[in-house]
Amino acid sequence: HHIVSDAWSRAPLARDLTAAYAARMRNAAAPEWAPLPVQYADYSLWQRDILGTEDDPDSEITRQLDYWTHTLTGLPDQLELPYDRPRPAVATYRGDRIPFDIPAELYERVGEVARRVQASPFMVLQAALAALLTRLGAGTDIPLGTPIAGRTDEALDDLVGVFLNTLVLRTDTSGNPTFAELVDRVRERNLGAYAHQDLPFERLVEAVNPERSLARHPLFQVLLTLNNTDYQGALDSLGDLPGLRAEREPIESSVAKFDLAFGYTERRDPHGRVTSLHGVLEFSTDLFDRRTAGALVDRLLRFLDHAVTTPDVKVGDIEILAGAERGRLLELWNDTAREVPRRSVVELFEERVASNPLAEAVVAGEEALSYEELDARAERLARVLVERGAGAERFVAVALPRSVDLVVALLAVWKTGAAYLPLDTEYPAERLAYMLDDANPVLLLTTSDLTPVLPEEPAVPRLLLDTPETTEALSRPAGDRSLTRPALANPAYVIYTSGSTGRPKGVVVPQGALVNFLTAMRDRFELGAGDRLVAVTTVGFDIAGLELFVPLLSGASITLAERDVVRDPAALCRLVRSAGASVMQATPSLWRAMLAEDASALAGVRVLVGGEALPADLAEALVQRAMSVINLYGPTETTIWSTEWPVTAEGARRPRIGRPIANTRVYVLDGTLRPVPAGVPGELYIAGDGVVRGYHGRPGLTSERFVADPHGPSGTRMYRTGDLVRWTVDGELEYLSRVDDQVKLRGFRIELGEIEAVLAGHERVAQAAVLVREDRPGDRRLVAYLVPAAEAVETAEVRAHLAAHLPDYMVPSAFVTLGSFPLTPNGKLDRRALPAPDYDQGTSEGRAPRTPREDILCTLFAEVLGAGSVTIDDDFFALGGHSLLATKLVSRIRTVLDTEIAVRRLFEAPTVAELAAVLDNATGTRKPLRATVSRPDRVPLSYAQRRLWFLHRFEGPSATYNLPVALRMTGTLDQEALRLALADVVDRHESLRTVFAEDAEGPYQIVRDTAEVSLTVTATDEEHLPEDVDRASRAPFELSEEPPLRAFLFELGEDEYVLLAVVHHIAGDAWSMGPLAQDLTAAYAARVRGAAPEWAPLPVQYADYSLWQRD
Repeated sequence: HHIVSDAWSRAPLARDLTAAYAARMRNAAAPEWAPLPVQYADYSLWQRDILGTEDDPDSEITRQLDYWTHTLTGLPDQLELPYDRPRPAVATYRGDRIPFDIPAELYERVGEVARRVQASPFMVLQAALAALLTRLGAGTDIPLGTPIAGRTDEALDDLVGVFLNTLVLRTDTSGNPTFAELVDRVRERNLGAYAHQDLPFERLVEAVNPERSLARHPLFQVLLTLNNTDYQGALDSLGDLPGLRAEREPIESSVAKFDLAFGYTERRDPHGRVTSLHGVLEFSTDLFDRRTAGALVDRLLRFLDHAVTTPDVKVGDIEILAGAERGRLLELWNDTAREVPRRSVVELFEERVASNPLAEAVVAGEEALSYEELDARAERLARVLVERGAGAERFVAVALPRSVDLVVALLAVWKTGAAYLPLDTEYPAERLAYMLDDANPVLLLTTSDLTPVLPEEPAVPRLLLDTPETTEALSRPAGDRSLTRPALANPAYVIYTSGSTGRPKGVVVPQGALVNFLTAMRDRFELGAGDRLVAVTTVGFDIAGLELFVPLLSGASITLAERDVVRDPAALCRLVRSAGASVMQATPSLWRAMLAEDASALAGVRVLVGGEALPADLAEALVQRAMSVINLYGPTETTIWSTEWPVTAEGARRPRIGRPIANTRVYVLDGTLRPVPAGVPGELYIAGDGVVRGYHGRPGLTSERFVADPHGPSGTRMYRTGDLVRWTVDGELEYLSRVDDQVKLRGFRIELGEIEAVLAGHERVAQAAVLVREDRPGDRRLVAYLVPAAEAVETAEVRAHLAAHLPDYMVPSAFVTLGSFPLTPNGKLDRRALPAPDYDQGTSEGRAPRTPREDILCTLFAEVLGAGSVTIDDDFFALGGHSLLATKLVSRIRTVLDTEIAVRRLFEAPTVAELAAVLDNATGTRKPLRATVSRPDRVPLSYAQRRLWFLHRFEGPSATYNLPVALRMTGTLDQEALRLALADVVDRHESLRTVFAEDAEGPYQIVRDTAEVSLTVTATDEEHLPEDVDRASRAPFELSEEPPLRAFLFELGEDEYVLLAVVHHIAGDAWSMGPLAQDLTAAYAARVRGAAPEWAPLPVQYADYSLWQRD
């Protein structure tokens, strides 16, 4: 056992065993050897005497403890390695091993480098491993563990015992040193460690006190060992056993104590000279596949070879990719070249007009335009815009409501050759004023109703679409002058995004980049005349370009959703149904809200999701409900979306951002712009036809973010996204995080630095920091931390200051005032030490509820906000509410108070007192769900059932929508009582005795008066049980002929059973399994007693729900 022996002990153990055996064989006598100078117990006492006690400040253990606590200050808790899987909560220690060799010639060069810098071969191997891990994304602070013999006195050399200790060798690879310089750094740090090697590792862990976890080893996760004792010589001594020939028998281990453990053993010739190294990589199979571990060994050997051949090369310049791998990363996975029309977007639209002029193009509210009508109106407006100065290389600002006029205006701007500047009128006037001043448009196109919310900019003339003068100008006949279409190099639009300096920056997107994107999406989605896209995104957000123009280049139709409808998931679900939407694009946050409101609304919809990271649970839910799901990714600077990934049921658990779209190249690069291997995190750079001009009027910032593409054609540029991603082994991109302070929150791109800059501009704020917190799962909020100047600062005052300068989605939900900011040991802000905000901070002078309705609303406010209590005067948004929580609150109000209310009303009346007054005057209530007194002869399917019936007919009978639930039972089972109980449950729930039919009007349901549910009894055993259960679970239903419930009983022996119930999804969902189990239990208990179950009648049946839903 390791408690009494270590690797060094094998030599004296083998030697003494050989001598003893030989003596016993020769004369059956005990071996004659000199007594050992010391025993292990002597060492234990000596060690304590030498080290002393920690309460003595001059003791050796105190000195060594001080050294290690200082040396390991700020050590990273965990190395970020290129894992194949997330780290489990508790390590299983399952592992595997890969053997490899360092040949004699290479090991000789390792020795030469060691001699050059007066280091050891181990130090050279350590430097190579640390530098490689840095190149693989582990950072520049690399802690490696290594065992040390601990035999610091020659009297211990021949003693069997455990003298081993573990050292933490901290390797600093920062600054891109040469390999020789890095070995020198390693030497200096290691010599210090060796001089303080007596402190037991367990005591070191206690002293440093790292964050403890059952998932990883403390202080280090990578072990490096070099066994340079004459272990083989010790084994060879066994060859002296009289009459025997002995050789080593390898023992394979499937245990991995560390993430990675590199072990080297010196091989020697018959004369004892070292000839080469034998290596073994032991790796955790919790984290790594064997293929990944093998690739890691190959990279290490390649890196070591290069490093010791040219030790003066910088470690960042050493190639770690093989030639084929480099070609795959840069060329094969970027093989996206496609032909693109050499015409502008508006010209492609006009071609679609000519091919089908009468097709419906756009619908907004009660107004609809055909392609021909849309084109004609845009043509007339374009001529008016030209008269007002619109033309190529000029901007026209557009501030219009979500009506058909918005689409008309954008097309009209392009017909003049100009580009549009979209203005979201819900932005603060100061921000809009900055955008107008920065872009300097020739014209602002708006309406009289919106004039009051727009800033006064006398330098920008206005054209009001709803004035008599404009109406008259639009009615004039066209003159002889033809309109000039934009060139592909001309700008199409300028979009302002958040800027880290506190000023938004204008991204100028050219026509050519937009044409490439739109045609790529048109070809990818294959929309046609029968498709309708519901557009939900504000025109100030660049992804609206897909919603407005991909359909118009495809012959499809757009339905523009009003802003209040988009804010209200229930209203949006109704619009999706009524419009017959086949495609819709939205952020993950909006899709989640719709799923929570009415998941069946997504049946038959092709879902496009983007704008922020797609969570796995949402991906799985969308795949189950929608016709198809595509995850899209891309920054504004590379034209809307740059990659796409079709979400599958199998892949939804680990969402990806996929592969590049047409004529787009994506690179995952390190800090020196070199490609990193698959599986290794790196910064994403995007090149190709989607790269935009740059930032309007910001040449310095443009040159900083748009850099020369070293991997593409000469003269091309690539955009630095600031996103940390990695390639998967099958050539898809996986998003990891940001490398800077930019975040995506509810689809909006936010520079935290911009918020911090505005906060710092307040006279009473000395320091400010902003971050995104997720103190409750799924509820991500902006939180601001403030250090006040000389006098205290009021939260309400700071909130108002931010609201005057920033859009509402950039105003933090909570504010925390601190006396000073916590700092890391190197003096930087310690963001992890910033405290969680107190969301439960209602106003102290707030009033208590005065009516039952106010009391209920206070409870609902507190529930949604996660607050302890709320007064009737507390502002929902001041307490941390945001748009998504607002939709959740409105949904709860509808359910609890049975009252219809638009989300917009909560924005207008954000306190309980104000909202209660609004509800007192509200007249709209939802019709309550009641049992239908007289059902029609033909009961329609619910919306959810219609989707499942369609899929059943489309795919044919299959097990895809079978919902099996199995229960293991031990004891005496009354099978007859179980049969009767199943019949009782089917009699109680009409949905379990419903079959489905279809006629000229569509599908409908037939509720049978009775239905037999057979209980199939099968004898089996534990070995065959999984196969039997799987076979029974996968048998398809014929929904038009049999009830959607089956039951099976598997007999495993005396008093051991498994009951399997299989329900088709058309008759139940996961929630249904609860009442089904409860009712079956109650019925069985009654039948065992010899009685029928006595339960109250259900208030409604599923058919009543179907009819209510239609009403």
